[in-house]
Amino acid sequence: MSAKHTHISDVLVVGAGLAAERSAIEAAEQGLSVIILSLIPPRRSHSTAAQGGMQASLGNVAMGLGDNPRIHLEDTIKGSDWGCDQEVAKAFCDTVPIMIRQLDAWGVPWNRVTAGKKKYASGVETEDLKEKEGLITARDFGGVAKWRCCYTADGTGHTVMFVVDTVVCKMGITVHDRMEAISLIHDGDTCLGVVARDLRTGDLNVYLAKSTVIGTGGAGRIYAASTNAVICEGTGGAICLNTGLVPLGNMEAVQFHPTGMPPVWILMTEGARGDGGYLLDKNMHRFMPDYEPKKKELASRDVVSRRMIQHIRAGYGIQSKYAPQHLWLDIRHLGRKWVWNNLREISNIAMNFNGLDPAKDLVPVLPTQHYTMGGIRTNKNGFAYGLKGLFAIGEAACWDLHGFNRLGGNSLAETVTAGFLVGKEVAKYTLGATQKFDYKLVEGFVKQEEERIKNLISGRNGKENAYEIKAAMGQAMMDHVHIFRTGPALQEGVTKLQELYRRSLKIGLRSSGQGANPELAQALRMPGMIRMALCVAYGALMRTESRGSHSREDFPKRDDVNWLKRTLAYWKPGADLPTLDYEPVATPHMPPGDRGYGEATAGPKAAK
Repeated sequence: MSAKHTHISDVLVVGAGLAAERSAIEAAEQGLSVIILSLIPPRRSHSTAAQGGMQASLGNVAMGLGDNPRIHLEDTIKGSDWGCDQEVAKAFCDTVPIMIRQLDAWGVPWNRVTAGKKKYASGVETEDLKEKEGLITARDFGGVAKWRCCYTADGTGHTVMFVVDTVVCKMGITVHDRMEAISLIHDGDTCLGVVARDLRTGDLNVYLAKSTVIGTGGAGRIYAASTNAVICEGTGGAICLNTGLVPLGNMEAVQFHPTGMPPVWILMTEGARGDGGYLLDKNMHRFMPDYEPKKKELASRDVVSRRMIQHIRAGYGIQSKYAPQHLWLDIRHLGRKWVWNNLREISNIAMNFNGLDPAKDLVPVLPTQHYTMGGIRTNKNGFAYGLKGLFAIGEAACWDLHGFNRLGGNSLAETVTAGFLVGKEVAKYTLGATQKFDYKLVEGFVKQEEERIKNLISGRNGKENAYEIKAAMGQAMMDHVHIFRTGPALQEGVTKLQELYRRSLKIGLRSSGQGANPELAQALRMPGMIRMALCVAYGALMRTESRGSHSREDFPKRDDVNWLKRTLAYWKPGADLPTLDYEPVATPHMPPGDRGYGEATAGPKAAK
């Protein structure tokens, strides 16, 4: 075999963020051998960028008293606009309090309840003897009935990632970083592992396992402006889609976070609004109560993002050096101590990138691509559709906890909870599986990738520039597949992406392609990235309704009669568009109704 090295384990985990590592821990606890692959060292995973917190119905604070998994479940279903798998959501809501307490035992330094009379930064004043000093505290977040977002200042992902990775290290789980999976190895029925490229040397490696878990995160970088790290290019979903057997679910469901900070588009946590921050327009007017009198800045993210764009369209946006049009985030009234203790990460970001001190300065914000609700379609146990022995987890997966809009704090909580629940299923499957590999089959996948790399280096297929195509793809998504969508704009976007896809098959390198070569890495990813983008754009074009983050101005209402179903996108060999199929969405715990915020219950359409 021409691969540099062949590695064999019971379980292969592709990705090293929180969901991936937590699943690896669960499998390793059953005595299975586990190898984790990661583009970067695990503690640099995008999980560390999560700021605001993790939703769990602990009921430890006065504004969360009486909370329970049922209330959390109802919030999650409403947040999803009835697009989620309600059985998955129930399992998540029932399990996540246990996970929070386990993380506490492992060493996560949760912010704690302090005794006595308190006046929260949001203005709520309470003295409740049921609040017990030292318990894990919580902050308010969007779209929830109770305060349940557990946090460590605004660096929750950072602290949790370091703790979980420490457990991985203690358990002696093998991690191969700077290693990118570029192809699944399968026999048409079962996934056998992956072909991976060593990003240090350029060598190809083979990883074979009884079970393969994809936990590579989201695909935010198919958009030109995203809060996602540069590694979030949808690599796991792309290699699964490329099999022609594994579908992606609900790829048109893309979340735009209300408060990305231009011009760098780094996230300003929802915790800033949860702690009492305001959104202001050019007149310094707090406009969200005009649209959402009840939830104000803390309606669900899809609703707040739409309200912000509507307000800018009405002529209330700000023109400045930061962006042609934006709004302000105001947390000055929270006080310097609160801002620089509980929101210190975004304070440092605002200072380092824009020279702004949020304790005394307004911060520019604009809705920005943030999260991929869609992903590799799995059943409720994490088994991917289409291939045995293949699992998906976290943002890479459509498990489907979030439906068409996720609540803030649910995804970070999902990482460890899905890691625990799906990790158990991975272990159970693996303990009952046999390991048998066809040498010629594996060699064929390696040869295919070698040939692909040779063609890129030689320019045999053409001389298209990978970076130019990536930039054009990102702009097409911004122009045509953004917060507000229409049929003609989506069709134009699909047409542009089809042309870019055809060009991506003719990429040739400017560099040698040897060794640790970033141009080759980008060139290898580009066709898969555009396939992912086409699944988003084409799925959005075909879904003629508005649901959660998917907002069609030409079909402004949710249509439960025709569209209470999940999109499945397959990519057939030789195609330049995905093939779409659909499956019903069951509602066993809560039938469709009014979310309690958003368009159905909105106030004035524009502030005066």
